[in-house]
Amino acid sequence: MQTETAATAQLSQTIADAHEPRNPGMELDMDWVMTARANRSAIERRAATLPGRRSVKKDYQAAWLARAISCIDLTTLAGDDTEGRVRRLCAKARQPVRADLLEALGLQGLTTGAVCVYHDMVETAVGALKGSGIPVAAVSTGFPAGLSPFALRLAEIGESVTAGAEEIDIVITRRHVLQGNWQALYDEMKAFRAACGEAHVKAILATGELGTLQNVAKASLVCMMAGADFIKTSTGKESVNATLPVSLVMIRAIRDYHQRTGFRVGYKPAGGISKAKDALVYLSLIKEELGDRWLRPDLFRFGASSLLGDIERQLEHHVTGAYSASWRHAAG
Repeated sequence: MQTETAATAQLSQTIADAHEPRNPGMELDMDWVMTARANRSAIERRAATLPGRRSVKKDYQAAWLARAISCIDLTTLAGDDTEGRVRRLCAKARQPVRADLLEALGLQGLTTGAVCVYHDMVETAVGALKGSGIPVAAVSTGFPAGLSPFALRLAEIGESVTAGAEEIDIVITRRHVLQGNWQALYDEMKAFRAACGEAHVKAILATGELGTLQNVAKASLVCMMAGADFIKTSTGKESVNATLPVSLVMIRAIRDYHQRTGFRVGYKPAGGISKAKDALVYLSLIKEELGDRWLRPDLFRFGASSLLGDIERQLEHHVTGAYSASWRHAAG
């Protein structure tokens, strides 16, 4: 079965990303930050409407799921990670769906957006992905708590970049947000951006620990003003990770920043997104709030480890009409 409609071809293509001008940041605008608001009741009502809408079906659903795969940061952040596990993950990133399914769908060449690992595994991942064009992302700056000495956090970024990481996922100091010390957050983020050099930086806000949606809105703006290439919800280690209300706040901050500055900043929800139907909801939210340009891996990523397996099962159902056991779609 070939998914050959024009809409499918558009959504499933995995050609190289357009070269979007990188967000250079700007001076901290405290007037803008302090006027940021988040109407919780309105945000929650809007978010509640998303999962209940009629989903895309058949070829269109397969196309959207293929797009979701191309935007996954395939992740392993476990204390028992080994070189062998990381190499298997990288093999899965290179070929995220079984070859027979890709052929049936007409999607040969599909890969994930990146592979995300701890610093110690960057060199292994870079070697395993050589020639694939898939970047390696490294979590850094004392991930997940972000409470190691500042000089060590900067040095950790440098080590990961030297090892070949093209993307650095940093964690902010949550107390700066909780205490309303926006200058400190701006200075920290600016230093992290400088340490990353040419590597793109994703600012992890750990939104489940920021207290209020208004804090999420302000922290999003400050990190973008300091030059973040992406803003990301969570480390995946908090008790509350990516949610639709938080995503709506962050996405609208991105939209506001783009309207005022002309620069596009990426968005990455992470933690707790494990089902294909959830991925479709997030993609529809991005399309409605930001537009099609953000439905590309250079501006949108899922931070996920188990999401890919469920998407692959859904694609097999699309091709064969039957669901398979999860063990048929191993991680590597």
